[in-house]
Amino acid sequence: MVIGKKVATHGGIELYFKRIFGLMAGAVGLTALTTFLMLVSGLWANLINIHTGGLTVAYYIIAFGGLAVSIWAQARVFSMKPSSAAWLLFLYSVMMGVVITPMILVSSPASVLMAIILAALMFGCMSLFGYKTAKDLSFLGVFLFLGMIGLILVGVASLFFPLGATFNTVVCLIGVLVFALFAAYDMQTLKNAYAVIGDNNQKNQLAVLGALHMYISFVALFQYILGLLNSRN
Repeated sequence: MVIGKKVATHGGIELYFKRIFGLMAGAVGLTALTTFLMLVSGLWANLINIHTGGLTVAYYIIAFGGLAVSIWAQARVFSMKPSSAAWLLFLYSVMMGVVITPMILVSSPASVLMAIILAALMFGCMSLFGYKTAKDLSFLGVFLFLGMIGLILVGVASLFFPLGATFNTVVCLIGVLVFALFAAYDMQTLKNAYAVIGDNNQKNQLAVLGALHMYISFVALFQYILGLLNSRN
């Protein structure tokens, strides 16, 4: 009976993480598709002011709207149906596809491909570390949260004030470090939370929240790595 229970639990957590990474993969794919459509359709022109080379009001609305959607989704996920939370994740992924379009537009195809490969490798390794390690990573929570807030504030400031190349490189390096550690931290947190939560509906809700967190880490890693590659060029 004990062995059967262990097998059932093991199978349950496998399905749980399949759901998390399935949702995350769908969100990443939707982001890539949105960016591709923005580029080939010429809609990217609505994001860039052709006279000043800066970003338009529409870009700022979508960028801050996406941030608001992600915060609201994390705050309300346990009061939603899992399907509703999943649709919110996909809405956020579409908005992110629009937001990263200008960055892709000014990058070479080689840089974009390299950033995707490096982000995938780093994300995969850190996620596996977070799942396998016996070391408690909970102490990282406060530092990572503060680091993320700092990066968001710097990102907002950079929309209005130009940052030097050296400063931008440092910010990108910090961003890579923060979100690589976030991948490990979130993975361990999701694993531990599964063992505590007994309600299946809450596990489904947690899976959507986990997919959102892992999606944010992966896309942020891609952005900061691409920023580093662009700064070299």
